[in-house]
Amino acid sequence: MEGSRPHSIRKISIIFSGGSDHERGVGVILDQKVSKALNGYRQISDRVLLVKIAGKPMDINIIQVYAPTSASSNEDLEKFYEELEQAKPNCELFDEDRKDHDVMKRNFAGLPILEDEVRSAIRKMKTGKATGPDGVSIELIEALEDYGTEKVTALLNNIYETGNIPVDISKSTFIALPKKPGAVECEHHRTISLMSHITKILLRVIMMRVRNKIRPEIAAEQCGFVEGKGTTNAVFTLRVLIERALEVQKDVYLCFIDYSKAFDRVRHDEIIKELTHLHIDGKDLRIIKNMYWEQTAAMRVEGEVSSFQKIKRVVRQGCVLSPDIFSLYSEVIMRHIEDYPGIKVGGHNINNLRYADDTVLIAENESDLQKLLDVVYSESQKKGLELNSKNTEVMVISRKANSLPVNLTVNKNKLTQRENFKYLGTLISSDGISDTEIQARIAQAKTTFQKMKSILTNLYVSIQTRKRVLECYIEPILMYGSEAWIITNKFKRSLKQ
Repeated sequence: MEGSRPHSIRKISIIFSGGSDHERGVGVILDQKVSKALNGYRQISDRVLLVKIAGKPMDINIIQVYAPTSASSNEDLEKFYEELEQAKPNCELFDEDRKDHDVMKRNFAGLPILEDEVRSAIRKMKTGKATGPDGVSIELIEALEDYGTEKVTALLNNIYETGNIPVDISKSTFIALPKKPGAVECEHHRTISLMSHITKILLRVIMMRVRNKIRPEIAAEQCGFVEGKGTTNAVFTLRVLIERALEVQKDVYLCFIDYSKAFDRVRHDEIIKELTHLHIDGKDLRIIKNMYWEQTAAMRVEGEVSSFQKIKRVVRQGCVLSPDIFSLYSEVIMRHIEDYPGIKVGGHNINNLRYADDTVLIAENESDLQKLLDVVYSESQKKGLELNSKNTEVMVISRKANSLPVNLTVNKNKLTQRENFKYLGTLISSDGISDTEIQARIAQAKTTFQKMKSILTNLYVSIQTRKRVLECYIEPILMYGSEAWIITNKFKRSLKQ
């Protein structure tokens, strides 16, 4: 069998390459779960095969080789190592063909960084955090008081005026932490990034300077990374929209979009292009650009640190600028559907709601929803974001006895229709009623209560402490999203029990 291609046998997949003479050829066997995370594969030659697997915090690249033996000719050996070198560029961490930008071409604006700005940034930083490669902690800078502030300000102004980023403060170390004990799967880990505290101070200063130009660009539909808003705002708005539509006998068509690693697919040159349009001071923009272009990262696993690699795409992990940058990045995509029909409330047309990358498209019929989806898919592709058609799902909210079928597609793939969908932690039902969600909340609260029963019923623990535990651990589970519940007398009694 020739060429590299996946071949499924029962619940495993085999990707292989090689010729028909049985002298060469390599392969990789993937189980069912890993097969679903397959990002692609490439046959470099019959001796070298590259397989890409989607993982967290980064993708995994496997180079499988069949090396020549000592009996092979020098020509075969040289050819093999040339082919191996061809595979390496395809494995570069967060690789992307970036275009460079001369951000200082016509824009030389930028006031020197003041000591007051540095003090404000230091005050807002949390203590007790691990340091970056330079080993300088925020506690050390605070201990030096005015002298420390003065020296840090001088260093930051040197970087700000020249645009030259020292190597140590451009480095980050990624560490994958298990979400629960004994976790071995990638999705059961969260990633933190260790970076220089000097870098954090500099980026916080820049953030406070550019935020006033970024925030006005973010639409009211975005509830993520916005001061005074949270998941409950998005859930409340969606439930109110559904309730108002059903009151006037209108159906609501929803599409819950799932992006494949949205934050990891952000293109750096697109970031700089959008920030340039906001007329940010040239020196501020140069710092942002150089931080992205010169950043390197390594993985630390069980005390061992990998080699540092260039990061050519993805918003910076752990950077205070990243939330605003991603909000702006996604906003550019969603602007293309501003004039498309959605649900009208109080004269306002609402066709989408967002919390960071969690996006729901809203329409009154299937045709309008398909148009919204087509535009979002097309514009997302242009920005490097990929819609995951397997996890992007649709729902029709209706008071009709029989559920309405809906046939929505993304890139010719039909989307799954659901009767219930968990949006930002709350259950949205196709009948538009909160009964199922309230029942689920009561059940979850009871389960958590049982787990903590030994504390909550312990007479040796003061009543004030037990009440505080109840308020901190049980009540939030029970009452999450309750602002938008439609509560009947039956459920009022259930909540009191």
